[in-house]
Amino acid sequence: MHQDQIHAAMRIVRREIRRWQEPVVGVIARESNRNPFLILISCLLSLRTKDKTTDEASHRLFALARTPKTMLKLPIEKIERAIYPVGFYRTKAKSIQQICERLLNVYGGTVPDSIDELVTLPGVGRKTANLVVTVGYGKPGICVDIHVHRISNRWGYITTKTPEESEQALRNTLPNRYWITFNDLLVPYGQHLCQPVSPFCSQCKLTEYCDRVGVTKSR
Repeated sequence: MHQDQIHAAMRIVRREIRRWQEPVVGVIARESNRNPFLILISCLLSLRTKDKTTDEASHRLFALARTPKTMLKLPIEKIERAIYPVGFYRTKAKSIQQICERLLNVYGGTVPDSIDELVTLPGVGRKTANLVVTVGYGKPGICVDIHVHRISNRWGYITTKTPEESEQALRNTLPNRYWITFNDLLVPYGQHLCQPVSPFCSQCKLTEYCDRVGVTKSR
């Protein structure tokens, strides 16, 4: 994919994903009026967990507490029960308590709006930090999960080996207007069509732009 083709590709992706369900963190962001704390916690829960499980766990947890102060008052066993069966639920429950503690002690209970500060929170990596900054605060950032990393490289738009490298490469090549929405667009596209193994290339409207890097089998 050439640099000048990204605009056409984004128009197609935006149109195509309307038939699929919105990613859970986006739903929680919309329902909570873009509450950075709820976005942060739901994103943490979503790591290595399917959207349906994340959605149900998030709603159970947020029915108990919706601020760092009230969340920290919950016994860790109660958090574990609320978020089970998300992946690594015990580790995530511990991270949630540690995050709330740090938010209260260092940031006065407010979620920081910078990536450099967010990644100092327990269990928070660059993907989560970028999501909080872009979705929660509407500030420039590029959230790169495994779908964004895979599809950007499959297109031939960038050439990188890790999501961290992809974020930096996209910061250098992706037009600013797509930064905040890139993850929201590519995640459902990757979940339903441009899958890791044997993508549905026969159904894809992007074939004229995609270099199909690494694709050895498709449907």
